[in-house]
Amino acid sequence: MSSYLSHRGTPIHYTECGRGSVVILLHGFLESTQMWNDYAQELSNKYRVICIDLPGHGKSGCFGYVHSMEEMAETVKVVADHLRLKRYHMVGHSMGGYVALAFGELYPDIPKSITLFHSTTYPDSEAKKVDRDRAIQVVKKSPDALIKVSIPNLFRAKSRKLYKAQIANMIAEARKMPVQGIIAALEGMKERPDREALLHLSPIPFCIIAGKKDTVLPIEKMEEQMRAPRVLDRLITENGHMGFIEDRDLCLETLSYFIEDIERH
Repeated sequence: MSSYLSHRGTPIHYTECGRGSVVILLHGFLESTQMWNDYAQELSNKYRVICIDLPGHGKSGCFGYVHSMEEMAETVKVVADHLRLKRYHMVGHSMGGYVALAFGELYPDIPKSITLFHSTTYPDSEAKKVDRDRAIQVVKKSPDALIKVSIPNLFRAKSRKLYKAQIANMIAEARKMPVQGIIAALEGMKERPDREALLHLSPIPFCIIAGKKDTVLPIEKMEEQMRAPRVLDRLITENGHMGFIEDRDLCLETLSYFIEDIERH
């Protein structure tokens, strides 16, 4: 079911399906709830699955010229409160993971678990911040130029032909985004703080899924994070940043097992 609510005078779009314990799926940069269609269908056999278009993405509107991870997390909380949800599992792909981490810092007693799906607690390096500033300048001139280059590069090189149709679909979806939404997300990611402490001191159990050929998050850094005490499950795939496509079954199996294990305990 597809629905909207108003937050800060802005429409926020979300979908829900299934019954049971709640799983909230948060998409990444240049993505939307559409990326989760397959996973939501599978997970809804056991759970109530909520997918949210984060501000400036999909069918949700923009708040301003910077969408901080905290503002996006507050938007997730507004949707959850509207649905009268008390506690829930959170799964965030890439930027969605940054939002889930901000949520975990703001509301540490709410998440039953957080899965960082090709995402990290580390902040942007100084070099990455420069890259984001360059991307913002490109977007101001031609958002299509950024979209056409960025999305294919998230896949392992040999995956780009294999998943040509999926890449084309993601590019088409990203082209619907307003320039303001793209820039606001880039600015928000650039300013996010280090949240490594959550993996050591938080009451929240974590799962981390990473890819050996991920061009965004070096596997060496991810392996460091996987050794943190609150990381209770982990998966390293052979592919890139888009495990939900490149390693669909393996990632879904790991995610499902992790959530089931938390539910049992």
